[in-house]
Amino acid sequence: MNFQPNTDIFKAKWYLKQMRGWSFKTYMLLMLGIGVIIGTTISTPVNLISLITMVAAIMGFTCTLAITNAKPINGVLGLLSSIIYIIVSIYAQNYANVFLQASYIFLLDLPVLLLPAWSKNAEKHIRGLKFKQWCFTLIFFLFVTAMLYLMDTRIFISPRPWIDAIAGAIGITGSVLCTFRFREQYYFWTIQGIMSIILWGVTAFQGDANLTLFFTYILYLSNDVLAFTDKHTHWFH
Repeated sequence: MNFQPNTDIFKAKWYLKQMRGWSFKTYMLLMLGIGVIIGTTISTPVNLISLITMVAAIMGFTCTLAITNAKPINGVLGLLSSIIYIIVSIYAQNYANVFLQASYIFLLDLPVLLLPAWSKNAEKHIRGLKFKQWCFTLIFFLFVTAMLYLMDTRIFISPRPWIDAIAGAIGITGSVLCTFRFREQYYFWTIQGIMSIILWGVTAFQGDANLTLFFTYILYLSNDVLAFTDKHTHWFH
């Protein structure tokens, strides 16, 4: 497989093509999500952090919908949103989430941008985990959780080490499964969505963030439901 940039990302027609062919329910959820994200942002005191959080939330939510529809545009949207999420997470002292966003960049975004052949016809390469692979997956998850917790308590002191570490480990595991196109990634995305709702809800109530990401992860969770139930998406249908 050749390592070469996807030069199509510099063409406007590529973006138009990427936004076509999504399921109808996905389009409806996208419009609802953008409205919710903008609404929750302007309903609270607006500052630089809240504005960049809003931009990252819109791009990140669109990215997850693109993954559900097996569209490579998730590489561009994911890369930009992850960079901003890293800034927001450092500000909020959710340090495991910083590593989670970095894993998205290296495992989900850069392969799409640097390996066009890898992302071509992705829906045709979806597969399921076997028992042995499940065992390795769970061992990997436990190891990452332990490492992130030690980081949150020994190197960077997070006010929410357990929630932060578990949410980060679930997301990193899900991103690895997504890289290898295992459909079981959505089990991890669903649980990670629930943990992220808790994480950013607690973060907001402790005064380290606004509620935009709390509601954004509720939207992420609704996208996971679509992956399971919408017959026009390829992961389980």
